[in-house]
Amino acid sequence: MNPGDRVRVQRADQTYEGVLLPSTTSQNLVVKLEGGYNVGIDREDADVDVLESDVYDIEDGDADEESSVEFDPDLPTISLISTGGTIASTVDYRTGAVTAQFDAEDVLRAVPDLAGRANFRGRVVANILSENMTPDVWQDLAEAVREEIEDGADGVVVMHGTDTMQFTASALSFMLDTPVPIVFTGSQRSADRPSSDNVMNAVCAVEAAKADAAEVMVCMHATESDDACALHRGTRVRKNHTSRRDAFETVGAKPLGEVEYASGEASVDFRRDYAERGETDLSLSPDLESEVELLKFTPGMDESALDMAEGKAGLVLEGTGLGHVHSDWADRISELVDSGTTVVMTSQCIEGRVCDRVYDTGRDLLDAGVVEGEDMLPGTAKVKLMWALANGDEPETTVRTPLAGEITDRSVPWE
Repeated sequence: MNPGDRVRVQRADQTYEGVLLPSTTSQNLVVKLEGGYNVGIDREDADVDVLESDVYDIEDGDADEESSVEFDPDLPTISLISTGGTIASTVDYRTGAVTAQFDAEDVLRAVPDLAGRANFRGRVVANILSENMTPDVWQDLAEAVREEIEDGADGVVVMHGTDTMQFTASALSFMLDTPVPIVFTGSQRSADRPSSDNVMNAVCAVEAAKADAAEVMVCMHATESDDACALHRGTRVRKNHTSRRDAFETVGAKPLGEVEYASGEASVDFRRDYAERGETDLSLSPDLESEVELLKFTPGMDESALDMAEGKAGLVLEGTGLGHVHSDWADRISELVDSGTTVVMTSQCIEGRVCDRVYDTGRDLLDAGVVEGEDMLPGTAKVKLMWALANGDEPETTVRTPLAGEITDRSVPWE
């Protein structure tokens, strides 16, 4: 049997059918199943029948083989920066595994549809799962983006795991003033799955990075179908589903724009006002106060939960409705504020803005020194408070001042 043969593999009481892939070890078989997944099997434990020979022509490849990306002076230059995550992975047909090796050549091999759309250069800032993201990496990423733009990049695409992408996009929105688009994208499903969204998301993100909106955006599937990607402002986006390809939504407004993909042209259409390319000078304010916490209030929660904010520089509360917690919490919150902790109130409601002037509890919270977070998303409010505490003398004023589209003028139904 040879790589490319269709085989049936029997192991104990399990049977696998699929295409045999090359493997780097003689002790293991790697089979691509009909559903698109790869499975590794210990050769000693397996009985193999060849069902059909040479179904696919699969080359082993040379690990030392070098490739180059030609530069076209007529095309814009897009910097591809990886922090890890599913979209930065490719299927390595020498091993059958999903790997996260990353440079411009790797991306073009993984997504051939990108060829001819721009000149690309690749850069790795981190190779981590997005749940392991930290403010230190946000700062490294912001510095890398600044360097790429200074070196002439016409746009930047950041490849990032989806679970915390909205936090990182918010962080860069506050840390960077940018004259070019900075577009975050990711993949809900890995490259070895037939339903993977990595190709379309990458293509649409590159097209958005070539376009005119010089903002930090998130580019992901607009629907479950492969028809278009939505462009969400980095401070107003939220991941609202664990696994759907269209998991991301703009909260409180329509998306900033859309990249139409179905025709193959990947044309960009903006539907709301945006900062235009070139109208802002590049600048970086990377300082962050890491001692900021986010606490979600739920009925019956003990007041001692606030003890986690003791000695912290900031606390964002995710309250109920218009911005409430149990009325008994007001005195403890006042103590935190008096000790130097900036406390910001947001709402756990998906839409709408905080207003603590309507009910007695809200008025007590204002008297305790709570800062209303307007209609900021709780996660965005945490990131903004981290930035505000490190970059100004009046963080309470900065928190309530719109800086990067994180606060809307007023909360109204948008449909």
